[in-house]
Amino acid sequence: MSQVQTITVGPGDADQRLDRWFRRVFPHVSQGLIEKMCRKGEIRVDGGRVKASARLSPGQQVRIPPLPAPGSQPTMIRTHVSEADARMIRDCVIFRDDHIIALNKPPGLPTQGGSKQKKHVDGLAEALCFGLEEKPRLVHRLDKDTSGVLLLARTRQMAAALTAAIRHRETRKIYWAVVAGVPTPYLGEIKYGLVKAPGHGKRGEGEKMHCVHPRDVESTPGAKRAITQYATLYRVASRAAWVAMEPITGRTHQLRAHMAEIGHPIIGDGKYGGSGQDNMGDGWGAQLGGIISNKLHLHARRMQFEHPVTKKLITVDAPLPAHMSHTFDTFQWTADMAAEDPFEGLQ
Repeated sequence: MSQVQTITVGPGDADQRLDRWFRRVFPHVSQGLIEKMCRKGEIRVDGGRVKASARLSPGQQVRIPPLPAPGSQPTMIRTHVSEADARMIRDCVIFRDDHIIALNKPPGLPTQGGSKQKKHVDGLAEALCFGLEEKPRLVHRLDKDTSGVLLLARTRQMAAALTAAIRHRETRKIYWAVVAGVPTPYLGEIKYGLVKAPGHGKRGEGEKMHCVHPRDVESTPGAKRAITQYATLYRVASRAAWVAMEPITGRTHQLRAHMAEIGHPIIGDGKYGGSGQDNMGDGWGAQLGGIISNKLHLHARRMQFEHPVTKKLITVDAPLPAHMSHTFDTFQWTADMAAEDPFEGLQ
C-alpha cells in the first residue's frame, strides 16, 4: 500500500490493543515495524501520537501510513528460546489439549514485550508449540507482577473464539489477594469507573488508573465503567485479609485500583498502595513488614469457560506462587479453606 489511509475502529474491536488490531488488519506487517511506526508518529489515533499498546475505542480514526507490500518484508526469524527458558515456560503449563494451553504465569514475567522487556510469555510461547507449526497465541493478559491462569490458543480459529468469549464475558475469572486491613462489608461490589492518568516519563512511564465515582463516569473524558465483586474470606486481626475478587469488567489495573480506592490496597502494590507505607492495621499501606514478602500478592486463581470445541465446562486452577504460599503458611491459611463459589451471595 503506497498511500496514507484512515480506518475507523468498529464496535467489535473495542478495548483491543492497537498492535493486535493492526496485525489482524495487516497480517504481513511485523510487530517490530508497527512499534517503529508508532515511535516515529506515523501511526496515529484521532490525530495524536500513540503507543503500540494503546487500547482502541469504537469510532476512533487510525491513520495508516504507506506500508510495504505483502511478501516484500523479510521473513521474520522465530525467536530463539534457550533450553533453560523453554523448560521454565513448559513447567508453567497446567492445562493442555489440541486447542488450548493454560499457564500458571509466574510473577515478574511480562505477558508481552516492551521497550525494556526482553523475556516475556509471548516470546517464550515458541517453546509451547508441542508439535504444531504455529506458536500459541495470547488471548488475554496479566500484569507483569500478577501470577496465575493465563490462556493461550493453539490456532487462529481458537484465538478468535476465546477472545470473543472473554470480550462477551462468557468466561469467569477469580483472583486471590492479600489486602491491607479487612474490607467491610465482607461481601460486596465496587463500581468506581476508571480513567488513565499519564505518567511522568518521556514515553508515559508510570501511568496509572484513577477511580471515578459512578455518577461522574459519563462526564469524565476517557473514563470507563468498571465493576469488581469481592469476598473477604479470612482475616488476621485488623492487619490483613485474604480476599477473592471477580472482575465483571476487564479494565487495566482494575482490581488493584479498586481495592486501593476502598482503603484496602493489595499487599506489595507499590503503584496503588504506596511502596513506602507500612500497614499498621485497619487498611492502607502496601507493606505488612516482617517476614511477609513485598512482592504483589495478587493471583489469578481460577478461570472457567466453555470449551469452544468440546462444549465442556473447563475449570483451571493455578497453585499460588512461592511468596504468596509463604504468606498463607504464615497466617495458617490453606487453599481448601476457600468456598467453591465465594460470590454465591451476590448472584
